[in-house]
This record gives sequence, C-alpha cells and structure tokens, in this order.
Amino acid sequence: MSVIILIVIIIFGFWLHGKLTNTSADTKYTLALVSKGTVISTVSGSGQVSTSNSINIMPTVSGIITSVKVKPGDMVYTGQNLFSIDATDAQKGVRDAETSLQSAELALKTSQAQNSNTDIDQQTAVNNAYNNLLNSSPDAVPNNQNDISTATNLASPIITGNYVLGKEGTINIHFYPSSGGLSFSVSGLTNGSSIASTSIASPIGNSGLYLTLPAGNNFNSSTDWVINIPNKKASNYLSNYNNYQSALQTQKEASSGSTVTELNIETKQLAVTQAENALQDAKDTLAKYYINAPFSGTIASVPVSVGDNASSGTTLGTIITNQELAVVVLNEVDVAKINLGEKSTITFDAIPDLTIAGVVSEIDSVGSVSQGVVNYNVKISFATQDTRVKSGMSVTADIITNVAQDVVVIPNSAVKTASDGSSYVQIFDASVSGPVTATQTFTTALLPKQIPVQVGLSDGTSTEITSGLKEGDVIIVKSVAGTTAKTTPNILSAVAGNANKGGGGAGRLGN
Repeated sequence: MSVIILIVIIIFGFWLHGKLTNTSADTKYTLALVSKGTVISTVSGSGQVSTSNSINIMPTVSGIITSVKVKPGDMVYTGQNLFSIDATDAQKGVRDAETSLQSAELALKTSQAQNSNTDIDQQTAVNNAYNNLLNSSPDAVPNNQNDISTATNLASPIITGNYVLGKEGTINIHFYPSSGGLSFSVSGLTNGSSIASTSIASPIGNSGLYLTLPAGNNFNSSTDWVINIPNKKASNYLSNYNNYQSALQTQKEASSGSTVTELNIETKQLAVTQAENALQDAKDTLAKYYINAPFSGTIASVPVSVGDNASSGTTLGTIITNQELAVVVLNEVDVAKINLGEKSTITFDAIPDLTIAGVVSEIDSVGSVSQGVVNYNVKISFATQDTRVKSGMSVTADIITNVAQDVVVIPNSAVKTASDGSSYVQIFDASVSGPVTATQTFTTALLPKQIPVQVGLSDGTSTEITSGLKEGDVIIVKSVAGTTAKTTPNILSAVAGNANKGGGGAGRLGN
C-alpha cells in the first residue's frame, strides 16, 4: 500500500511541477531606424535579341501634326527630327515655368541679402514681385457671359508684352470696323485705339501690352474681350502671389530690424529647386512634341500628313534598322504600367558582366493569348551596341516606370495591411525599446502600437512612405513569435529512479 501511495505522490508532484513551470517565450522584435533613400519602380520582362527590325514610330502626346520631315526610302540617323506636333500649350508651359523660376530666384536673392538691404532695396524687391504678379500671363477672355460659355469655339486675341501700369483692374477691348480695317478701342485701366492685325502687334493703350489677331477664320470680331490684371487663372499666378507675399513679409521684417533666418533662406532655396524641377518637367513635356528617330535606319512608310490628328496610338511612320533590339514579353498587367520613351536596363544570360541601357521604342497595340494569359511584345532599342551581343540571345529588361528620390524609405517587411486595406507599421515607445541607433533586436511580452501610414512606390525590397513617418523614427521590421516550452518527465523512469535511489526509503515509508 505504501508503494502505491508513493507512486501517486510522485505523479501528482510531476504534474504540479509541469503546471507551475509552463512558460511561453516572449516575442523577439527587430528594430530599425527610418531613413531616406531612392525607390526605383520597375517592370521586368524576358525575351531575345533581334535584328533587322521594323519599328512603328508613335508619339506619347496628342495634337495636330505640324511637320513631316521624311518620306519612304529616306535614310535617317539617331536623334534626327522626323515629325512635329503642335506644341503651343507646351511652349507656354515652359515660358510660365521660366517666369516662376526667375521669381523664385529673385525671392532667394532677396532673402540672402536681407541683412544689407536698405528700405529702398526692400521696396524695389516688393515692386518687382508685384510687377511679376501683375504680369501673370495676361490673357484675353470674352467679356460676355454667353460668349464665355462658347469660348472653346472662339480664337482669342493674342496678348504679349509687359504690363507697366502697376495697378490691378481690367482692360476692356472692343472691336469695330474702320477705314483702315478692323480696329479696336480699349477702356478701363488704360484708354486708346489701334488697328488690329494678324502680323503686327498693336499697343493696348499705354499698358505695355500688345494685341495680335489670331490666324484663321474662327475669330469673332463682334465679341468684346477683357484682360484681367492679374490673371488669377494663370498657371504661374499662385507662385507669383506667394513670392509677392514673401517680399512683403521680408520688407516688414527688415523695417522692424529683424534679420532673415536660415530657415527662411532654406525655404526660398527649396522654392527655387521646385521651380527648377517644374521647368525641367515642362521642357521634358515640350520635347515629346518633337518625335525623333530612336536609331539609324531607313524610313519604310509614312502614313500621315501635316494637319492630321495624332495620339499615342497613331503610327506616324515605320523605320527599318539592322541594329540589335531587345524584344521582351510583358503580360497585360505589366504592359499597362509602361510608356514609350521610358528607360530600361538590359542584361544578358550569356554575358553576365554586360548591362546595356535602352529605351522603350514600341509597344504592341494588340496582344496575343497564350494559355489564357494575354501577352504583349515590347521592343527596346539599345543606347549602345556591343559586338558580343548576338541575335537570339536571351535577355532580361528592367523598365523604369517611376523614380522617387530623397524620400522616406522602409523595408517592405515593415509594412502591414489592415483588414480594411489600409497600411500601417508597428512601433514601441522609447521607454520600452530604449534608444536605437542601428538595427537591433530585443524581446518582450508587450504588444507594439500600430501607426497608420501612406505608401508610395515600391521596388520589391523597399517602400516609399509619403506620410506617417519621418527620418529617424524607430519601427519594427521583423518579429518572431515565441513558442510554448514545456518539459514532460518520464513518470515511469522517475518512479523507477526513486525506487532504486537508496531502496530502503520506500520501506521506511511503509513502516
């Protein structure tokens, strides 16, 4: 009986020990600092090198074709201009961007010289900024509400020059027939009259502005026009307005004896950088209206003429070349992400140390179906030729669809998706994790916080964060959940061991 009692006691003891010593390992977290970097979004495709290719030349913009400079059979060279599309709006965009850049540069120079500027200098800066504001791309619009509703069918008088009257208001323009032809009178901010012409710019009173009639037959001389000073609908109005307000603020600070802070100068420098970027974007857009040969070759066909409408799907001409091209295949999802003219990097299976830059020169308009998947051929012209490259070689092309520079970047593993589809990251308070200066791990049973974020580009490894985090923040980039550790003793072995351990013990319990 005493042996049975001993066994029961041992079994109960081991059961109780197991219950009391059950432990769950805490979760291990990897923490890292949020940094800034560059994210390059790409689309990848594989294919082969091909020669003796024909490429359909298509624009990336829409408009009326204004020039066709080649005919079938012509030999052309890389970069030669072949076609032009009406670029009036794009040219205006460049002019406006140039004006905005000049205004931003003026504001920056004003800030940098703030400490040494006199009251006269400050007033001059204000006057210049105000003059730029008043000269925010002056334009004539119909004065009659009914005419405004049909303005898309009217050709506007062309306004040029530099407004010099230095005050806001309107200039009204009325056209009327005269012995010298069509004339116009002005009222409002200035007065006067002049003969209107399509070839000679006529002065608009003493305003410093000039008027030229548009070419064509869709100008309605019975419509009255008005020039609003400043033109609040101009693309550079907001920039000029901000620069004017900045000039006024700078003048106020100078008059009270304050100095321009470094932050103020940095803000102006940022405005200059933004204006420079806007100008470059405008120039890039303008360049798209002039279609050049992607490589040397022979023009096979030119199915368009001057005056035709063109769009991104219009074939302007076909060029034949003996240079190598990469022909890669993209599915219907990826092909929707790319555009003509986008840059690409090309690698070769047979030449591991060779990478060639290229440009997307043609995208199939019609795909082919293979095993239920719609695929499209994409032709990529090489920026340079290499004698090691042979026709038929296997290639992989990474087409750059977007680039985000100097942005907040975190690893993809740090971005989580909530049940509603929104994105978030996990963090710990500094009181929990302690100071973090580099990637490190720590273990805790506490749960992290969720911080909502807005995501931008992703390159498969890193993700751009557009809001919710800043450089230097500490986030969780990886977590490993702990596992329950429990040791189950061998009861029989324990009993046997206890029985054999100084064997007389059991006998003593039984006495």
